[in-house]
Amino acid sequence: MLTTPADAIVLPSVATEVAEPGMMTVETIGRIRREHFVKGKGIRRIAGDLKVSRQTVRKAIAAGGSESRYRREPHQGLPQLGAFVARLEGLLTANAERSRRERLTWRRVFEVLRSEGYAGGYDSVRRYARRWTERRASMPAAVFVPLWFAPGEAYQFDFSHEVVVLGGVTTTVKVAHLRLCHSRMRLVVAYPRETQEMVFDAHDRAFRLFGGACRRGIYDNMTTAVESVFIGKKRQFNRRFLQMCSHYLVEPTACTPAAGWEKGQVENQVGKTREQLFTPRLRFQTLAELNGWLADRCIADAKTTTHPEFKDRTIWEVFEAERRALIGYPGPFDGFHETDVSVSKTSLVCFDRNRYSVANKAVGQTVQVHAYADRILIRLGGEVVAEHPRQFGRDHVIYNPWHYLCSHASPGPCVTAHRSGTGNCPRALPNCAGGSPAATTAAGSSSMSWPRSRRTGWRR
Repeated sequence: MLTTPADAIVLPSVATEVAEPGMMTVETIGRIRREHFVKGKGIRRIAGDLKVSRQTVRKAIAAGGSESRYRREPHQGLPQLGAFVARLEGLLTANAERSRRERLTWRRVFEVLRSEGYAGGYDSVRRYARRWTERRASMPAAVFVPLWFAPGEAYQFDFSHEVVVLGGVTTTVKVAHLRLCHSRMRLVVAYPRETQEMVFDAHDRAFRLFGGACRRGIYDNMTTAVESVFIGKKRQFNRRFLQMCSHYLVEPTACTPAAGWEKGQVENQVGKTREQLFTPRLRFQTLAELNGWLADRCIADAKTTTHPEFKDRTIWEVFEAERRALIGYPGPFDGFHETDVSVSKTSLVCFDRNRYSVANKAVGQTVQVHAYADRILIRLGGEVVAEHPRQFGRDHVIYNPWHYLCSHASPGPCVTAHRSGTGNCPRALPNCAGGSPAATTAAGSSSMSWPRSRRTGWRR
């Protein structure tokens, strides 16, 4: 057995300079070049001394540099992936358009391809996906031209969903945002729903506050305004929506689909309003109280916030100057949504999952329900036969006792109401069977809303 003397000096092996078999380090390349160009050694001898292949020595000599990197051939064949390239690019494109939280990993994309018949490995999919991502990132970035608006030229409109507490109940409300593009003056109004009559009411509130309207309104392609989207900017607007625009002398303009930057002011306002006004969660008893508070906050913020372009003035000061350029406020638009319904034998109509009483002369006939943002108006041949505050719950019955006035010889319905103790009959009227004069004041003319019992039917 050979041993090394204790006083002997152990020289490091040249091969230790190579970090991994088959891979040249900077030290190895420098040693090869010095052995060849300085000491004049041949390729065979250098390969033997350094324990590397002659091909490696030739590469180091011919490279002319100090580092060697492995480079994959740019145009490799795709024997397994070739038939799935189109499908893979489609998956990658759809994945890139999703929100970051919903995007699939490349491993998941590979599993989708494998379920569709792909027999290759994951590395091929990963390499292709990486090249596809690099090509996409190297594409020229989109360039946006800053928008400038003259006084009274345009406003922007949009909806958002916010969470508030109304009457102790956590509720999701639909918040309408209308913003003047020049002065940045805004109005925010909350509604139970995002329906057309709510759109009409929001415009009327805003134009009444501003003292007029702009010449042009910018909207997204919301279904309450746009019925059909064609190529380019051509749109088929809803008839009632066009009537509202004609009333206020506004020209409607719809944005390109998925192009939020065309109304970027109101898009930005949605996020800021959520942070400034709806955080922490607001608590009010009624929607009217909430909207009153929101209107006051919009005015107060405008008086204290500096205009982003005119740094020496507030938003309110710029808005006061813009008012002169607005189209005068012509008065409220009759903004309702009309529906034809039939009157039941109990003199009730069903609208939006609730029942409303009407005058008994309309029993068995078809009436027109005009639904506003805050009330229900029912007409029969142009004559108003009922008007009630609008209910947004479900399975409620809204009565007006005067609708059950006895206009026929038979006082049966009034007798029934009198005996049941519901108080639905104005019993002091002469055509009513039995009752005291004091009941007239108790019955009154106001509406009463009763919820529906699942077991016993209608209950007080």
